[in-house]
Amino acid sequence: MMKRLLPLLLALPLTGHAMDLDHGWRIAVTDFEGEALLTGERVTVPKPERPRVPASRVAARRGEDGALTLQFSNSWIAQLRWQGGPPLDLSAYLPQGTVEFDLNVIDLAHGGLKFKLGCGKDCERKIPFLFAGRALAGTGPQHLSFALRCFWREGDDFSAVRQPFTLEGTGSGELRISHLRFNKQGKPTTACPDYRTQSVTPEPLQESWATDWWLPRHEAKLAEIRAHREAGRRVDLVFLGDSITQGWENEGKAAWAAHYARHHAVALGFGGDRTENLLWRLQHGELDGMAPRAIVLMIGTNNTGDRLEDPALTVAGIRRNLEEIRRRQPQARVLLLALFPRDEQPDGLLRRHNARVNALLPQLADGKQVVFLDIGAALTQPDGTLSRDILPDALHLSPRGYEIWARSLDAPLAELLTP
Repeated sequence: MMKRLLPLLLALPLTGHAMDLDHGWRIAVTDFEGEALLTGERVTVPKPERPRVPASRVAARRGEDGALTLQFSNSWIAQLRWQGGPPLDLSAYLPQGTVEFDLNVIDLAHGGLKFKLGCGKDCERKIPFLFAGRALAGTGPQHLSFALRCFWREGDDFSAVRQPFTLEGTGSGELRISHLRFNKQGKPTTACPDYRTQSVTPEPLQESWATDWWLPRHEAKLAEIRAHREAGRRVDLVFLGDSITQGWENEGKAAWAAHYARHHAVALGFGGDRTENLLWRLQHGELDGMAPRAIVLMIGTNNTGDRLEDPALTVAGIRRNLEEIRRRQPQARVLLLALFPRDEQPDGLLRRHNARVNALLPQLADGKQVVFLDIGAALTQPDGTLSRDILPDALHLSPRGYEIWARSLDAPLAELLTP
């Protein structure tokens, strides 16, 4: 058994020799709704009695050579996660250490890929690898070496890491991993985003569930703007944001028709977008060809939800988007919205994190060309909790929520839209 498992053991060369962590470490296989331990040759994550994603399936197996294979289909999240062992002190591996492994991407045409490393309570760092992972499909086992600092953020404590590695897939795919180890003086061979500039570096959304529609939606929005222009309709109002803004086209459709249709308003919201994704869209024409009087901007909650980013970095991304708006539409006045509350309870981790972002946003507004507005109180109960009548999933708005949002903007937008 030990011989078969050895290629997958995390090897920490603290004394010049490999330190295997077979004893005390377990491989958890997880789905969005369940978890199972890989204690034998194969395991499939069991489904709950009433699954939210009934079509999903996540399974894992261990090969004769010790390699682990993760198979997943229609899955929100599928993971191989190392856990349950003694906490690892990886602080000595910074800044020169690497995490290395052999990866065989068997299929990722309809799936995504990320690598994760735990860093304490409420702390997890990840590297997105969707586009690069798809490029490896069919090429056989490839050795990847990431600098450990790819997973490190200023202030992180790597002295007691309890989940040293997670291989995460989304959508559908098949991945095989082997020879996973940490090296104290390794040589990185694979690039990773710089967390300090990620929020201001424009790029398309890198999520498997978005690749089929994200760029086509961008093209459709350019066509929508072009149609207004060719019909001689003046677009006076534009909304910029993520899935909450995109929701004006669905749950918010009635409120949109009642409040904004007369302005020939355009909603440029894309589900999953972070500050860098909106910035890419602005730089690729989504504000061109019109001259709105007012622009409503709300972006950044996915910087929180996806990577729990330092609030100052998220605000830097919002500032960069404001600069792009001012450069492309200097005549427009901007209504900068605080991030909406999320998490059902006021002490929830993501709620508190968004509040820290919101506390920094007023510095971006001058009260004239850029006006800051926080309507969070209108969306919460008196005790600070979230009502499912307004935010059914503690993040996205219901039709009632969109009506509250629209009414909250009536007065400030009336002023901003005045010629």
